[in-house]
Amino acid sequence: MTGPKTNERPGTRAEARYIRMSATKARAVLDLIRGLDVAQADQVLQFCERDAATPIRKCLASAVANAEHNDSQLPDELYVFACYADEGPTLKRWRPRARGRATRIRKRTCHIVVIVSRMPEELLEKQRARDEAKPSNRAARRSGQQAQAARRERVARSRAAAAAAEEPHDHDHDVDEVELADDVAPHAEAEEASADEAVDEANAEETEGTETDGTAVEEASADETEGTESK
Repeated sequence: MTGPKTNERPGTRAEARYIRMSATKARAVLDLIRGLDVAQADQVLQFCERDAATPIRKCLASAVANAEHNDSQLPDELYVFACYADEGPTLKRWRPRARGRATRIRKRTCHIVVIVSRMPEELLEKQRARDEAKPSNRAARRSGQQAQAARRERVARSRAAAAAAEEPHDHDHDVDEVELADDVAPHAEAEEASADEAVDEANAEETEGTETDGTAVEEASADETEGTESK
């Protein structure tokens, strides 16, 4: 006995015709989603690296929309009941080759069909149990916020402990700097006093030198005057 014909299969269908790729490439991707629920099938097609995943994903979305609007089905209860790809017309092209010959180029097309149907009650019960076991979005968001708050508190405590540990060292450094400044101040004052004394001595020596020079000049002028008078 054979199964139902292609057009007699139960469920809601969507068809993409004249897709510009071979049916073999499309079948390789359709084998990945056959029997999966709609959410998993869409996720598989979203991250599939084959080019055939793009039109197949659009066809799946169309089938789900048809089931929701035309047959009043819930999208969460649907799964991929059947999916297949048939060969479409082949476009003939020609490529020039050596010695005036020509080679035929075959551009394949295909027709992709996706049929979605409501999952059996056993699968629905298993899916509901899995959904109940998973945390809801609100609970997950609340747990994430609590984790962030706990992390902020830990960071604040660690920073406070580090600051408390560094405070005595900073005080010691301040005391050492004050003592060093007290030690350096008298030496600086003594150096400034000695420098002032040296400047005063230099000024006194210059003054004495100028006075001696002036007396020598006066004596020389007096000698010259006496010489002239004697003459």
